[in-house]
Amino acid sequence: MLSAAENELLTRTNAGTPMGELFRRFWLPALLPSELPAPDCDPIRFRILGEDLVAFRDSNGQVGFLAQNCPHRGASLFFGRNEECGLRCVYHGWKFDVSGACVDMPNEPAESNFKHKVQATAYPAAEFGGLIWIYMGPADKRPPLPDYQWCHQPEADKSTARKWLQDSNYAQGLEGNIDSAHVTFLHREFANPVFGIGVPYAAPEVTVAQETEFGFVYGARRPAPEGKYHWRVTTYVMPTFTEIGSPSRVGGGLFVLPSDDEHSWWFTVNPPRSAAAPAIEARQRALSARMQAYANDPTTGLIPGTWRHMRNKDNDYLIDREMQRKVNYTGLPGNRPQDSAVTESMGTIYDRSREHLGTTDAAIILMRRYLMRLANDLSHGIEPPMLSAVAGFRAIPLEVVTTEADFNALWSAHHGQFMEEVASGSERGPGLLG
Repeated sequence: MLSAAENELLTRTNAGTPMGELFRRFWLPALLPSELPAPDCDPIRFRILGEDLVAFRDSNGQVGFLAQNCPHRGASLFFGRNEECGLRCVYHGWKFDVSGACVDMPNEPAESNFKHKVQATAYPAAEFGGLIWIYMGPADKRPPLPDYQWCHQPEADKSTARKWLQDSNYAQGLEGNIDSAHVTFLHREFANPVFGIGVPYAAPEVTVAQETEFGFVYGARRPAPEGKYHWRVTTYVMPTFTEIGSPSRVGGGLFVLPSDDEHSWWFTVNPPRSAAAPAIEARQRALSARMQAYANDPTTGLIPGTWRHMRNKDNDYLIDREMQRKVNYTGLPGNRPQDSAVTESMGTIYDRSREHLGTTDAAIILMRRYLMRLANDLSHGIEPPMLSAVAGFRAIPLEVVTTEADFNALWSAHHGQFMEEVASGSERGPGLLG
């Protein structure tokens, strides 16, 4: 468990907090490209790391992120007119470009140079890998764009990305993503007592986590037939990207990022199917009927015009108690409402001084200590090391049935070959163990 002070350190991410400053050192997913579909389209407002921003795409197609309040007298730039490479505040006509520079101030004398002294708060934007990204840290510390594995796949900009808002602190969702033990119950269906590869849904015998150059990795080992072991190896790539154990080598995964301290943005990234490895394609075919049933359920989508799921805490996620008796443990269809129900039921910011952690919580313990240490290091002038690493964001997960019982040996062989492939430009190969 954490102390009250440690819980505050982990969960608070507004500007000026240690964890907030750590997050601001990274490029973060902010929007889907479809939210700003064309030059001079309607601006939108959103919140990230507790800051209220307005995003717009200018006449040249460049994305800009501005603080929502106009620096003149605070009117919201959401109501601004997107025109001729700038966003014009409708209160007095002040106009700002994507860098935040005031390019027109029509209510001042023509000879005045006042506009050159006014700067709106603005953050750099980048569009790649099927997402729009934001950097909110110091200008002199801005790192290169993150080198995630999916960004190297063919047609990476055509990756399928989804987004939704959850009513809880980012850490609660993130802890669920690095918890392999919960799939035994939360995501299990009575008619499908195995993972899909002939391995029973049993609690992990061993859960091991270790730090890496990109963040950390953890493995959950379960018994498999013929004296073998089923390993699910999940990679955690800073700041919050998790690639949950699978046979895939294309790098898809999930981000959970603070909207503010009581709400979190979720982004999932799925590279084009043409880039998927044969093993994951076979898994997708095996699950296609079940996934199609979820997709056809009209209650599993978002409330129109919002980023909130139809199944949410206000309606108890539409829990079906008969389904709970006959189909699965939760009475909920699919991972999304199942995950949301348990993590949001903790409250918006869970008091971790009340919990009792067990042996299968090794990755959660490491994640908390790791993030808190990096945040404290940064407050003493020590920058996150992966930001300066050549391949600081490159990793792939693993799911395999093998005779190898030792996690260190398994990971060393898997990641070692992958990094050799990265160096040679052949990392989309079949893999050592996949």
